Amino acid sequence: MDDAEIIRRIGELADEERVLEEAHATTAQGLSEEERDRLEQLQVTLDQLWDLLRQRRALRHAGRDPEGAGERPPETVEHYQR
Repeated sequence: MDDAEIIRRIGELADEERVLEEAHATTAQGLSEEERDRLEQLQVTLDQLWDLLRQRRALRHAGRDPEGAGERPPETVEHYQR
């Protein structure tokens, strides 16, 4: 997956995340369990994609092949400090 494809995928998932969050904010009943699970999955996947994009950019900046970057597991990206 190249940078453009990663960015495109981030945009798609962010749009879906926004729809779920807006639905939660505008309804009195909140999100269903399925929707909450999907929202959590989206957040983890977005963190993984942002991490992958940062890795690719760092490798490129260091004069190395960005294809050497790899998706890290949720346990890793979810514990980064922001």
